[in-house]
Amino acid sequence: MSSCCSGSSGSQPLPPDNRYRKVLWVALFVNFAMFGVELVSSFAAGSVSLLADSVDFLGDAGNYAVTLFVLGMAAVWRSRAAYAKGVVMGAFGVLVLARAMWIGLSSHVPEAQTMGVVSLLAFAANASVAWLLYAFRNGDANMRSVWLCTRNDMIGNLAVMLAALGVFGTNSGWPDIAVASVMAVLGLSAARDVIGRARSEMRSLTISMS
Repeated sequence: MSSCCSGSSGSQPLPPDNRYRKVLWVALFVNFAMFGVELVSSFAAGSVSLLADSVDFLGDAGNYAVTLFVLGMAAVWRSRAAYAKGVVMGAFGVLVLARAMWIGLSSHVPEAQTMGVVSLLAFAANASVAWLLYAFRNGDANMRSVWLCTRNDMIGNLAVMLAALGVFGTNSGWPDIAVASVMAVLGLSAARDVIGRARSEMRSLTISMS
């Protein structure tokens, strides 16, 4: 999971360019839809790496939602939204690790074909969003970070594809578990960073208002 997608929304206002706003709406829809697809597919295929990748899509969808809906509000609400997003990301990270341990102990072998097909679909979804954001890659820091994190998410999709190949080649679930564990740890690290920054911002706002 890309840490660039996990930070708070920052203090930059949403740019007035309506094209960018429309692209963010598309990105929000694509990421939330792929979260659902990968979440369902992860349980159908018994794949924890797909589950971990679905959390990445959820984090991105949350990032776009905060950018679209919260930036115009007071700073305290932006910080609270970021805090809530960090808690959700952390909860899903724990879920991924717990499921990875459960599947590892049961010696379950996931369906490599489903993993490969869904991860390829996820790669295509991220590639389409990255293509839409490409025109804004040289904008302000917020614009560039959104584009870079989408581009970097494609690396996670490739990791799941490699896990699918590993499962297919070894007839073992360990490649899936290994990739999922790495992605879950990165997600927990990102969630910790989000929560820490949000709490720091809320403390600062409380002090400035007192």
